[in-house]
Amino acid sequence: MTELKNLGKITNYSFDYQPDFLEAIENKNSDKNYFVKLTSEEFTCVCPVTGQPDFATIKVRYIPDKFLVESKSFKLYLTSFRNTGIFHEEVANKIADDLIKLLNPRYLEVEGNFSVRGGISIEPFVNFGRGEFEQFARDRLANHK
Repeated sequence: MTELKNLGKITNYSFDYQPDFLEAIENKNSDKNYFVKLTSEEFTCVCPVTGQPDFATIKVRYIPDKFLVESKSFKLYLTSFRNTGIFHEEVANKIADDLIKLLNPRYLEVEGNFSVRGGISIEPFVNFGRGEFEQFARDRLANHK
C-alpha cells in the first residue's frame, strides 16, 4: 500500500480544485458487498458567472471493490472546491468521475443538495455501476426520489 500523504500530517489546505488530494486505502473486506456513505454538510464552491458562494450537502454512497477513499483526503478534496467556479451539476459529475477513477468501485452515487438561490434549489444526482451493479445503477437512477 502507498504511504498516505495527508493522514497524521499537518494539513495544507487548498481552496482551488485539487483532485490529487484524493487517496485510496485497501478495502480489507473486498469479499463482501456493502455500502460506504460519506456526507459533507458544509460543501462550498462559487458560481462560475457571478462569483457568489454556493452551499450544499454532498452525499456519496458507494459499494467498494479493492479500495476505499481515505476520509481526510476526501475532506481536503471537498475543501479544495471552495474558490472554484463551477456549476452544481458539474460538481456532482466531477466528484463521481474522480472517485470512480481513484476507486473503481462496484457502484457509486453522488448527490448534491444545493441551497436555494433565486428561488430554485438544484439537486444533481449521478451514479455508476459496473458488472453485476450496472442494472442496479439504471434502476436506482430511474427511481431516484
